[in-house]
Amino acid sequence: MTYLELLSKSSRRCVRAWQWTREDEPCGEYAELHELHDGWALAGAVVLSREGTPFLAEYAVESDSRWRTRQVHVALRGAGVSRTLDLRVDAELRWWRGDEEVVQFAGCTDVDLAFSPSTNTLPIRRLSLEVGQGSDVVAAWVRMPDLSLEKLPQRYTRLSPTRYRYESGGGRFTSEVETDELGLVTRYPPAWVRVSSASR
Repeated sequence: MTYLELLSKSSRRCVRAWQWTREDEPCGEYAELHELHDGWALAGAVVLSREGTPFLAEYAVESDSRWRTRQVHVALRGAGVSRTLDLRVDAELRWWRGDEEVVQFAGCTDVDLAFSPSTNTLPIRRLSLEVGQGSDVVAAWVRMPDLSLEKLPQRYTRLSPTRYRYESGGGRFTSEVETDELGLVTRYPPAWVRVSSASR
């Protein structure tokens, strides 16, 4: 059973489903936003390649009602390789991988999946910035294709009701991200663009 199927059994309702594609390389994603009884969840499946090797990545990220990450599940398959990642965040914002605390992420409120733009929604919704305001965050970054973990300083600045400037690595990477009214990415230059969407 996929993470999407598991999530559908426990969620209150699926709020929106959509499809993304990448404009800079062959890659596509199907994703959903779910309302839970005490929070939110993002889930999706991404087909992509790295150095000519195809991969399928499935994920589910659960947050509390304030959009703070509390659980992360990732399953990756490709060329005979199978990897999984399971993280949970407790009430003190301590991160755990199984029974082992990931101490470098203590205090982090967001996860950032390197292979999907879905997790940009978490800080966008959590921060609730006014137009012209900006805020710094530090995310737990899940890299591809080894699912390794790294701290990633980021900054979000709201440029308009639906547009944000995203910066990471002290400004080494920037993008003006466009969103819909739910804070879901519709365009993330130079890569992702949403090609279809449906509310449930």
